[in-house]
Amino acid sequence: MEILVAVIAFAGALLAAIAVGALIQRLRDEPEGWLIAWTVAVVSLCLSLAVIGIGYVFGFGSVTFRIYQITGSLLAPLWLAVGMVQLLGEKAPPRFLAWLIGIALTIVSVAILIFDPLKSEEMGKSLPTAANFWAIIPDKLLLGVHVVAVLIMLGMLVVAGIKWRQGDEYDTDNLHASAVIVPSGMALVGAMRFTVPALFTTALLAVAAAAVWYTVLRPLAPYEDDDEDDFDSDRDERPSRRDDRSQRREERAQHHDERPMFRDEAPMQPPPGPRGMPEPVPGGPGLPPSPPRRSSGLGDLVAEYRAGDQGVDYAARMAPPPDSGPSTGYIMNGAPPAAQAPPQRPDFAMPGTGAVYPGAELFSPAPQHQQQQQQQPGSGKPSPTIYGLLTVFTIMDGAGEAFDRLAEATVEAVRRGEPDTLVYACHAVKSAPLQRIVYELYRDEVAYRDHQRQPHVERFVNERQAMVLATNVIELNVNAAKVVPLPTVTY
Repeated sequence: MEILVAVIAFAGALLAAIAVGALIQRLRDEPEGWLIAWTVAVVSLCLSLAVIGIGYVFGFGSVTFRIYQITGSLLAPLWLAVGMVQLLGEKAPPRFLAWLIGIALTIVSVAILIFDPLKSEEMGKSLPTAANFWAIIPDKLLLGVHVVAVLIMLGMLVVAGIKWRQGDEYDTDNLHASAVIVPSGMALVGAMRFTVPALFTTALLAVAAAAVWYTVLRPLAPYEDDDEDDFDSDRDERPSRRDDRSQRREERAQHHDERPMFRDEAPMQPPPGPRGMPEPVPGGPGLPPSPPRRSSGLGDLVAEYRAGDQGVDYAARMAPPPDSGPSTGYIMNGAPPAAQAPPQRPDFAMPGTGAVYPGAELFSPAPQHQQQQQQQPGSGKPSPTIYGLLTVFTIMDGAGEAFDRLAEATVEAVRRGEPDTLVYACHAVKSAPLQRIVYELYRDEVAYRDHQRQPHVERFVNERQAMVLATNVIELNVNAAKVVPLPTVTY
């Protein structure tokens, strides 16, 4: 048993050391208070596990016992709790108070635990129990630190749950981190406070380090593909996660009056005009009757994500198509298109993609001698309020059909009930069968928040969890766009 505990302790110390490296790397890119606090906690766990392994090999003494207690029983739970406050606190006063309490308790407690005499210094190769060796002052001091740490962690877990109910993707990430860190931190306190077999105490120390490592390594909103960002020259100029969140919340606050106050409250009816449904414009003379609207499919608006190794004639791709509209994609708003079978377009090694040009009034193509008279001016630049997302899902092997069925049902519900969702499409990647890409464009960020509250979107988010291995979300701005003439007015 002693050899097994030593092996687990050394393995846990190695894992904690790797976690420290990941935290330091993350700190270089994002110097946040919660990362600093959790780095202190994981370094303490690493030292505590290493001392346990050494003690089970060579035997415990007063020095190893004090290091084990200071790092594992004092610093690790205390700074896990301080890190939770730094992660969830949005105002400066609570974060500053957490720093003050953490630093003060650390300095005072470490001094007492180092210099206070022990009841006995006779220890063997088994893990010593704190109550058998500490005097009354160090024992009660550790008890107070444990109570403070547990209360802070429980309080932060409640705060994370409250924020998540009416929050955004940041709050979802924070709740996930809290649900991992808080139970492991409380289990660590229980193992250090009560008489627990040495094997479980050592395992719980390693689990606490692994929990922090997992929390730090998982992508936090806004999701960024850090593995493919080597070419990004302005990486150091990106705003911090807290600053980016504050900026986005200020933008949402500008639209506060347009949003419903409660989840079951019907959203305000959009006024006629840009946010309302456009009225169909009757077709000109000589236009054929319109066929019934077809159901939207999962088009290929971003099918050029990975086009393969074939050559592409881009000059031919940029030439105007001979048909009366884009060969892919379906314009959801406005009158249905005219019944005119589009001619076949040549294959240019990748599917043709349509582009939605918000705000432009497009009319059906006129004959050559009437085109100049009927040509309508269009907007030169898309609206700056347009909000876009590109989400790349890596799904589990064998879950492709189930994910596609769920996505197709979601797209249909979005088409029927979300007029301010301009584009919502899901795609498969030819060269990556386990990847799916969802491309979204909304009239503005308010429309995106309304979209998130829809029941079909909540169902899509919940049911896809069992099918998805990884998710990468990229926020988009529409800088420029182009559309070809369509046979009806669109928006």
